[in-house]
Amino acid sequence: MQGLKVKFTKIKLKSWQDLRKTRRILLFAIGYWLVLSTTLLSCSTPRNTAQQQVASPVSTGANSGQQVIRIVRSKQLTALAVLEQQGTLAKALEPLGLKVQWSEFAAGPQQLEALNTGSLDIASTAESPPVFAQAAGTPLVYLAANTTDGRAVSLLVPNNSPAKSIGDLKGKKIAFQKASIGHYLTLRALEKVGLKLSDVQSVYLPPPDANVAFNQGRVDGWFIWEPFVTRNVQKKTGRVLLDGGGGLRDTNNFYSTTRKFYQEHSDAIKVFLEELQKAQVWARNNPKEVARLLASTTQLDPPTLEIMHDKYDFALEPITEEIINKQQEVADQWYNLGLIPKHVNVRDGFLTLQQYAEITPRKVLAKL
Repeated sequence: MQGLKVKFTKIKLKSWQDLRKTRRILLFAIGYWLVLSTTLLSCSTPRNTAQQQVASPVSTGANSGQQVIRIVRSKQLTALAVLEQQGTLAKALEPLGLKVQWSEFAAGPQQLEALNTGSLDIASTAESPPVFAQAAGTPLVYLAANTTDGRAVSLLVPNNSPAKSIGDLKGKKIAFQKASIGHYLTLRALEKVGLKLSDVQSVYLPPPDANVAFNQGRVDGWFIWEPFVTRNVQKKTGRVLLDGGGGLRDTNNFYSTTRKFYQEHSDAIKVFLEELQKAQVWARNNPKEVARLLASTTQLDPPTLEIMHDKYDFALEPITEEIINKQQEVADQWYNLGLIPKHVNVRDGFLTLQQYAEITPRKVLAKL
């Protein structure tokens, strides 16, 4: 562009025709300059196409020649967080030529959206996100079930709230991530006191935004998981009205992937589940050590994490007919409420018993 000069000459106009001719000359010169400058700028700017931005299901690690398996990052008191911090999974996958990349998401629905677009390989969610994902056409596969960890999810209300039960929140605003465990447990808790989801004002917010809204007093309740619960209790901005324990939560957490990833990398999935099971046993038996290990991840001090430890079961469960049937109940419930556009047959996302036997750790299968 440097050196390009457009010279405008002073012209003496003698008639209307001269004016029109001169105007055409000026417009042509300006247009030519704009086109040329745009062309030169595009030549000097690196390409950044959508194709380059979308990662393949297993991408190649930079300068390593290794393929990358992308797993959701957990910032909770979980064995998944232990795997990342200890580095055991990374070492176990090296013989397969795979490198682990940990990716962070706000909640389960965002994970499964990433799974569907090919930017995540293994997700960890509660029961509802997979149902909504299946309804949206995601070729999802349920890899393993985790215990309920019901006490790790709670309904918070402001410290000065007069509410003594969820029934007192009738007509009030309750925040939760849509299609999350908070959404499902709000529904369950309301049903237990004879109310419907329509009896409260549902405020769909991802956890970071809901945290702000709750602290600013813009919502009357917030159904959320740890460590958001403990942080707000410690700051005295909220108190626990109820949690998912005592049978309120009757569903499992799930690890999931896509059908394509399962078919192409069942060996990596087997290693992942084996290392996850080992991490769960270690986390269950070593509360002090896991608290120290995950203090920076959860942004909570070790003594607090030790107290929270009792809220978690740290255990995988074998996929059974009972688990599949319960997941179908969840899907039917969301469909009957009109929150998913079509009926979902959750079995489309489950493997055969023989396929589960091939990838599930033996100690987990022994529970059958």
